[in-house]
Amino acid sequence: MDKAKTFYIGPMNFADATSLHKLMSENKEHFGKYLPVTLSQNQTLEDSEAYIQQKAIENDAKTCITFAIKEKTTEAIAGLIIIKKIDFDKKQGEFAYGIGSKFESRGWTSGAVKEMLGFASKSLGLALLQIITHKSNIGSCKVAEKNGFRWQRTLEKEFTPTIGSPMDMELYELKL
Repeated sequence: MDKAKTFYIGPMNFADATSLHKLMSENKEHFGKYLPVTLSQNQTLEDSEAYIQQKAIENDAKTCITFAIKEKTTEAIAGLIIIKKIDFDKKQGEFAYGIGSKFESRGWTSGAVKEMLGFASKSLGLALLQIITHKSNIGSCKVAEKNGFRWQRTLEKEFTPTIGSPMDMELYELKL
């Protein structure tokens, strides 16, 4: 089956709050490790409603772009794809993404990044995109590589998880 026909990406709306909250609740360990701020902002259904409202404001202002990765048949939110740290002067931004465990290994995250590359270039005018990930997050490293990002260097003590010591992270970049 063509992966492009089984998911799509787009902004979230108020009706997505239950689906977003369910995604976060069912994937606490995974999102807690790699997207702890996003997880902390979606602890309750009301939190997810507020998160969606805030992301709509940020999307409109183009300060941070957050789209849902949705399963086409059910409209369930399978994951999130984010362009953050947008710097229009430097024409660069950073990708962050996460997908629920039951949607992994379908190529959806790679496909979502590919779609967002076009958006980043055409709608935002960005020329350099980054992905920062831990070397143990093999899936994220593969997403970067499948989309043409190249490893640049290790960033020492770049990320401190909610529980644990600062971690070295790997920097991938793609020039558009």
